Amino acid sequence: MAEEKVFFDENGIKVTSARFIAGGKTHSMSGVTAVEAKIIPCNRKPPIILAVIGIVIAFFHWVGFVIIAGAAAWLFLQKKDFVVYLSSASGGSDAYINKNETFIDNIVAAVNDAIVHRG
Repeated sequence: MAEEKVFFDENGIKVTSARFIAGGKTHSMSGVTAVEAKIIPCNRKPPIILAVIGIVIAFFHWVGFVIIAGAAAWLFLQKKDFVVYLSSASGGSDAYINKNETFIDNIVAAVNDAIVHRG
């Protein structure tokens, strides 16, 4: 039997020719047919609703301006999530989620290399 080749091993994520280990889950590379990076956009509704409430309150009290400032900070400090999405014959799943796009892209490249290596 051939030795397991390691394509990626950082921060608790490991991609080998046989396995993909992330977040306490192990995925068998023999079942993976494709991999892609996906984006989960931020939920902008709560800070926008808070800002609207702050605007209404601002007509009556200075605290409304504090609420508006907090809502604006919340809105602009949000970061989207990036996902390693694995496809197999039985469907697909989000295998790993992180806010660092470069890290996710490196994992996706490693899983692609493992798929190609498998043949």
